[in-house]
Amino acid sequence: MKLLEIKNLKKSFGDLEVIKDISLEVKQGEVLAIIGPSGSGKSTLLRCATFLEKIDSGELIYVGEHAVKNDENGNAVYVSNKDLKRMHNHFGLVFQNFNLFPHYSVIKNVIDAPMHVQGKSKEEAMKIGRELLAKMGLAEKEDSYPCHLSGGQQQRVSIARALALNPKVLFFDEPTSALDPELTGEILKVIKDLAAEHMTMVIVTHEMSFARDVANHIIFMDGGVIVEQGSPEEIINNPKNERTKLFLNRF
Repeated sequence: MKLLEIKNLKKSFGDLEVIKDISLEVKQGEVLAIIGPSGSGKSTLLRCATFLEKIDSGELIYVGEHAVKNDENGNAVYVSNKDLKRMHNHFGLVFQNFNLFPHYSVIKNVIDAPMHVQGKSKEEAMKIGRELLAKMGLAEKEDSYPCHLSGGQQQRVSIARALALNPKVLFFDEPTSALDPELTGEILKVIKDLAAEHMTMVIVTHEMSFARDVANHIIFMDGGVIVEQGSPEEIINNPKNERTKLFLNRF
C-alpha cells in the first residue's frame, strides 16, 4: 500500500529553482533514505511533503488522497485547511534541531499535540507519552526540561513527540546533524529499532553506513533532481552515475 506519492513536484524560491521535477513513492513499512550534497533540495523536499513549504506545481498524495493537485494551468492547488489539518495526522516530523518547547517539561512536550490536535484526554495522552518515553529510555526524565537534557536525549524526546500522534509516516530531517559524534549512535539505534518494527520512514541523512543498513530504498539528489535511486546495494555499493560515485567517494 502506498502511503505517500509525490508526482512532478517543483519548488522555487524567487528565481532559484530548488526542486526541479521530483517524483517518488513510499510504501507501508518501507524506509526511504534521501542522500546528497548540501543545497541539493533534500530538506526542502521534506518541508514540502510535510506542508511547511508550499509547492509551485505537482501532486502530493497521502494514503490515496490528494493534498495537492495541479489546476489547468499547472499550478499547485491545495485542499481546504480543514482537510490539510486532518491529513497532518498521517505524518510526524523530527527536526535536526529538536524544536522542543523549552518552557514545557519532557512529558508536556510529548502529550501536548495528542491532547490539542487529536483531542485525547490527559489520562490517555499521559499513558501514550509515558510508554514512548520508556521506549526511548527516558522514563525517569518526564519532569525534566529540555535544557537539562543532552542533545541525544532531546532528540529522543522529539522522536517520542512525533510518535505520540501515531503517524503512518515518520520523516527525519538530518536527525543527527546537531549532535556530537558520540551521541549520534544512540539516535541511529532508535531509528533502526523503529525500522525493525516496520515503521514507515523517510530519512534525510548524511550517515551513509546508516542509510545502507536501515533503508529499503535510497535516493541520491543533486541540483534539485533525483540523480539515481535504487536499493542500498545498488546506490551505496555499486552506484552507476558518475555524480553519485563522486559524492560517495568522500565517505
